[in-house]
Amino acid sequence: MPHSRTVSVRLLHGDARRLDGIPDGSVHLVVTSPPYPMIPQWDELFRQLGANEYPAMTRILEDAWRACHRVLVPGGILSVNIGDALRTTHGEFRLWPNHAETLVAAERVGFRPLPYLLWKKPTNKPNAFLGSGFLPPNAYVTLDCEFILLFRKGGLRRLPSHDPRREESRFSRAERDRWFSQVWSDVRGAPQRTAHGRSAAFPLAIPERLVRMFSLAGDTVLDPFAGTGTTLEAALRWGRNAIGVEWDADSYAALVARGRALGWAEVTGTAAEKAGRDERSPPRRPAGGTGARTG
Repeated sequence: MPHSRTVSVRLLHGDARRLDGIPDGSVHLVVTSPPYPMIPQWDELFRQLGANEYPAMTRILEDAWRACHRVLVPGGILSVNIGDALRTTHGEFRLWPNHAETLVAAERVGFRPLPYLLWKKPTNKPNAFLGSGFLPPNAYVTLDCEFILLFRKGGLRRLPSHDPRREESRFSRAERDRWFSQVWSDVRGAPQRTAHGRSAAFPLAIPERLVRMFSLAGDTVLDPFAGTGTTLEAALRWGRNAIGVEWDADSYAALVARGRALGWAEVTGTAAEKAGRDERSPPRRPAGGTGARTG
């Protein structure tokens, strides 16, 4: 059952590459889903950040993982939901391996990669594929899985002996057996259409599981690409404190409004009080959240 523990949420208007206002070693778990490089929805965002080619896009995300490493406690976990991309560029159709680039980048900034999860999204077209009917050899395998990559900052997290929060955070045998199996095929994707375009949100079940798997009641959970706030909702539901960082002005305002409607404790953060942007504020991005795929 969800927890009744008193917890809080901070909503910061800031940049995932810096995480200004979040002290070093103050976060226990990061759960997020960033913009996916080479997905058309995010082209304009990456262009505004000076990235027109794939390597530059991945470097932008690497800066975010470096900032996450700074704010995590020793033994803290970074969880990244990301999918690969299929796209034709310069006349060539190919896969762009976002999950592989993320694995390399996160290790480069100091994380230790852990066994990852595959989220196989249920579909109404299980036999759909890209290609030419039943004739070989030019069909393509269906891309219907996303990766939930897991990393640890250093060694195992050290906890006080007989920490009562571990028992408070216990999950059942059935939950353990299902959640810690590598392939998740029982979680449907979240609706994507909103009044402002595609939300890029992931379903509440994804961050709920990750929050319960890799944090304790009373811990602090961060989403550096907060979007509509699904990770924050999951954290609060299960007795964790939450921090959401969102840099698009409209998305941040919508997130604040949602937090107020749901009774979240709002704390404004970096540049949040300003109606406009200064030279340090990031450029606008397309409609819809990133991390709140988490929301």
